[in-house]
Amino acid sequence: MSTSSLSQRVQQLAESQTIGMAKLSRELASKGIDVINLSLGEPDFVTPSHIREAAKKAIDDGFTFYPPIAGYAELRKAISAKFQRENQLDYKPDQVVVSTGAKQAIANVVLCLVNPGDEVIIPLPYWVSYIEIVKLAEGKTVAVNTTVEADFKMTAEQLEAAITPRTKLLIFSSPCNPTGSVYTREELEAIAKVLARHPQVYILSDEIYEHINFLDAHQSIAQFESVRDRVIIVNGVSKGYAMTGWRIGYIGAPKFIADACDKMQGQFTSAASSIAQKAAEAALNLDNRPTLDMRDAFLRRRDLVIEGLKKIPGLRLNQPKGAFYVFPDISSYFGKSDGTTTIHNATDLCMYLLNTGHVSVVTGEAFGAPNCFRLSYAASDDKLKEAVRRIGDALAKLR
Repeated sequence: MSTSSLSQRVQQLAESQTIGMAKLSRELASKGIDVINLSLGEPDFVTPSHIREAAKKAIDDGFTFYPPIAGYAELRKAISAKFQRENQLDYKPDQVVVSTGAKQAIANVVLCLVNPGDEVIIPLPYWVSYIEIVKLAEGKTVAVNTTVEADFKMTAEQLEAAITPRTKLLIFSSPCNPTGSVYTREELEAIAKVLARHPQVYILSDEIYEHINFLDAHQSIAQFESVRDRVIIVNGVSKGYAMTGWRIGYIGAPKFIADACDKMQGQFTSAASSIAQKAAEAALNLDNRPTLDMRDAFLRRRDLVIEGLKKIPGLRLNQPKGAFYVFPDISSYFGKSDGTTTIHNATDLCMYLLNTGHVSVVTGEAFGAPNCFRLSYAASDDKLKEAVRRIGDALAKLR
């Protein structure tokens, strides 16, 4: 028996490099090496106490049976109310589907919309799983390149040039993983005007980092009436409420898409965890102060990291307006060596930083941007200061 017995479907999938770097970090740490792991997109805060208490109460109240596939009615009502309260969007509870994390929500939508050969437009850099999920649906990714000088954002003109009669779906995130870029209302309006001319194109708007946004207010492309009936919003509680391990994501979508995702999910995982759903309900309905405090902490950390990285020669940076990532262009170090290791690409540089500087970051190749790496600043101030120092010292050895 060998891997050749496996389906082509799984053989063509790439392993998540964010998870892979975290694994390498743990292996070094197990040998007693002090590694600062900045590879995972995970808040370092503990889930707020009122949310944890809601989960304990749910256990005591007997929420231990199968929930409805699309989620408890109370949670879907809370999500519907959240859309209205925070985004001024009218997604009824029957247009909401709760899933085991936002990743499953994205997979549900793509598998329900994309046929073999359909084109899916994805701006680069992209979150690692977007194109792998499109592969599973046998769709074709059409990448739109962006640059650090353009704040890693796709323009309306670039989108128009990428659309063909085979285009079925646009997938993008704002705030963006891995760049931290945030689309303004004006930029989204220009994109919506393009999409209004192409009614066959649906829009999957990944808004999981909505609450880690350093601008005045979060902007969703669903606010524009010309495209609203084709927008699927993906969101969840992982990032804004420090609930990564609870695994609750959700969509707001046109009802026929929500119904299709309910059907699809019913054949894969069925409903998300009953206890986690009740915790998510509390997160959406109760005190939002911890989320605001976390956002403020991330903003402070962003400034700390940007200030330090700007002092390192050869790094080109944008100013992230959200999420908790910095995505520097490090191509000026390609071809350099410390006398032992030669840096040919971003993956080499990330391995060099891990083995020499003992800092774990993720190669930009994982995100479709081979000149960059992603650094997560979801860590304590002291760890971030030390990580930036180590990166600077390691890069200074390259000539």
